[in-house]
Amino acid sequence: MPQVKIYRLFISHSWAYGDAYDKLVSFFKKHSNFQWVDYSVPKNDPIHNAPNDKALYEAIKNQMRFANCVVILAGVYSTYSKWINKEIEIAKQVFSKPLIAIEPWVSEKTSKIVKDNADSIVKWQSSSIVNAIRNHSV
Repeated sequence: MPQVKIYRLFISHSWAYGDAYDKLVSFFKKHSNFQWVDYSVPKNDPIHNAPNDKALYEAIKNQMRFANCVVILAGVYSTYSKWINKEIEIAKQVFSKPLIAIEPWVSEKTSKIVKDNADSIVKWQSSSIVNAIRNHSV
């Protein structure tokens, strides 16, 4: 029997919209034959209290370094996020990580910047998300 790959994921999200992150995590936990490790920034992580933007940038970079795929929730709020451009820069320019954009369920507006930088754009369905991660992870 082949060994199951363990996917190391950095999930970019806004804690203001933490319910979407929580739902995505529950998708992953329920999906059979999909093992993963979360390299995202947890809500209670001291990274949130970084003394300045440079320290926060470095902390996010250090978290993302070990991921083999970056997943971004592509809600329109992402366009206005202070950090989304920096997370995309780290993923694509610093580390050349694949980026999976997830369009919110029944959403008519999504983030153009996220979709323009994505290696794959998927709908809010666990099988589509997992397949994209499997197909694009490094």
